[in-house]
Amino acid sequence: MTKMMNLSPETVSLLLLLALLSPTLLLCSGDSTTVEDESPPTVCIIGSGIGGSSVAHFLRNYSASTALSRSRILMFERHERVGGRMRTVTVSGDTFEAGGSILHPKNYHARDFVKRFNLTVRSPTAIEESSAVGIWDGKRFVFKTFGSSVKIPFVDKIVSWLNDVYMFVRYGLSLLRMSNFIENMIDNFLKYYESLESRPVFDSVEGMLKWSGLYNLTKVTLLEKLSEAQLSPLLVNELVTVITRINYGQSVLISGLAGAVSLAGSGGGLWSVEGGNWQMAEKLINHSDVTLHLNEQIESVSHLGDYYELKSAKGNIFKCDVTVVSTPLDEVDIQFSPAISIPKRELQHTHATFVRGLLNPGYFGMKSVSDVPALVGTLEDPLIPFSCISILRKYGATDMTYKMFTRQPASDSLLDELFSARTETVRIDWGAYPKYHAPEVFAPFILDDHHLYYVNAFENAASTMETSAVAGENMARLIVSRFMTKESSSSSPSSDTKSCSSGLHSDM
Repeated sequence: MTKMMNLSPETVSLLLLLALLSPTLLLCSGDSTTVEDESPPTVCIIGSGIGGSSVAHFLRNYSASTALSRSRILMFERHERVGGRMRTVTVSGDTFEAGGSILHPKNYHARDFVKRFNLTVRSPTAIEESSAVGIWDGKRFVFKTFGSSVKIPFVDKIVSWLNDVYMFVRYGLSLLRMSNFIENMIDNFLKYYESLESRPVFDSVEGMLKWSGLYNLTKVTLLEKLSEAQLSPLLVNELVTVITRINYGQSVLISGLAGAVSLAGSGGGLWSVEGGNWQMAEKLINHSDVTLHLNEQIESVSHLGDYYELKSAKGNIFKCDVTVVSTPLDEVDIQFSPAISIPKRELQHTHATFVRGLLNPGYFGMKSVSDVPALVGTLEDPLIPFSCISILRKYGATDMTYKMFTRQPASDSLLDELFSARTETVRIDWGAYPKYHAPEVFAPFILDDHHLYYVNAFENAASTMETSAVAGENMARLIVSRFMTKESSSSSPSSDTKSCSSGLHSDM
């Protein structure tokens, strides 16, 4: 009190002014402290396939300058393993792909994942490269290429040349037109690998497809597009049909884009990951600082104002700022609150049956199993009970492992007709891809007005491991972009902040 009395009038006035202003100063400075102390956002990803794992990977890569850089990523997988529809099966100690099996030479995200994580590329085996292909109409082989049982480069080249000539004699210039059709689609798809500066962030599937020039392919059937490209009916009904039945389990009435992607998957240079393609997802998850919850089936997603509440079948509850659905919603029962609206869609189930034993040559009207092509494709006929049968591994003249695709479960009676001997049988039922129609209708990438996203909306364009990675990369960019917009708007001066600063200015 004595010291205050000794201060000059000017000093006392200044102290009183500071005392009056101090609550306002504390309030203004306290805002930044709150932001710094704010807990990092939580991103929840439902599904651990290539789409969900790609979202996690690219979020880590693209969010350096945002609050998402400190985010916690939680991933939920309802099964006991990661990889989604990428999975392997073991037959007699040997491992084979049971889900997504092949990758194209221009699948650049998958190539990058393999290189980044030191995975090993598996090239086609000798039997896959040099074996004969036959087209079965239910009664006979309408077309059959030559196979080579001797793995000698010179012989292989002669056999390959003979097959090229044989196919050209049967299908003519339509083969070249089909090749051009595929290449045009691939050239457009390659735009999705352009630099971030020249490539927009897409908030809808339609916008993403229109930008690349692929949208119109989803409005008509593959049959219509190939007729427009002047492919012969013989080529479409035989070779193209065999390819679409193998790759998508469907006919040439699928949409044009899905059909073009399917045809691209029949070319040369195809590859996979040694030990299983699922390892790409595993590596992406492990290197993205993800908290993984296996055997955790999410049953409900509720938006509760500032966050999402996820409840699992185990009764666990998770609080998330961002929720990414990376599993097809067609066959999972997740309850959303508020309810979401997406077009109804069915999945095409592929029943993969692995058999170790020996194919019955009599079923195909042959005397010897060596006369049956190593890959048997089929025409579109409801009376033909399988889509394709191929040899995966040959242990001896009477001992092989086969893979068969059917649209319905393969009964024992069917297998007993097709095989003269079976020592091991493994059945896999997987909802592999959408049932494609034209024109396609797409679900939204953004399922609400906040931060609920759906990666698998892109599957109605085409469903492959690479298209899922492409969709996952765009999804990560979309989330980061919308967060940056939110941060920008929240960090800009509000009316309260403006009155705070203007008040200081006027008082001074």
